[in-house]
Amino acid sequence: MRRLIAFYFLSLIFSCVPLSIAPKIEGDQLVKAKRFKKDLPKNYGFVFEDPKNTDEFYYFMKAKYDIGKMDIESNVPFQLEGYTYFLSFFEREKTTKTLNLIPIMIDAKREQKGNDPLLEDAHTSRTGYWYLILTVTDEELKDCLHPNYQRRTAIVEYLRKLKTEYLTTHNYIETYLNRND
Repeated sequence: MRRLIAFYFLSLIFSCVPLSIAPKIEGDQLVKAKRFKKDLPKNYGFVFEDPKNTDEFYYFMKAKYDIGKMDIESNVPFQLEGYTYFLSFFEREKTTKTLNLIPIMIDAKREQKGNDPLLEDAHTSRTGYWYLILTVTDEELKDCLHPNYQRRTAIVEYLRKLKTEYLTTHNYIETYLNRND
């Protein structure tokens, strides 16, 4: 009886094995973009969670910067303290994947008895978050978010204001009208 109780106790403790864990970012972070997601550039990135729908940041940027038919996702020019910088952004999803052992054990037992598995869909579970990664370069293509970059603080403050404006704006016509402020 003790072995059975110990087995159930251990099964409950180790029933979900995490295979990958999505980071929970409160506010924003400055990280190497390549470390955050392997398909990103080697530059430092300003990363924050995106609670809005896919492509919302794209529409926000299109309304904020008057660029016409230019590729809005990379090298969007902006002025700050008399210098020209280029902003690129990437939308990426990171997921938390877990392996659920109890449904696997139940299905294995059913298959031993010659029955079809019932819980195949519950063998793994997946939840995820969408993130926006912003990178900034100057006219000489230097990484402006690198810790040794001279005007990094001003650029980070600009990106925080941009993030706040994006997250609080619901109608992008408002952004378009306020563009010259």
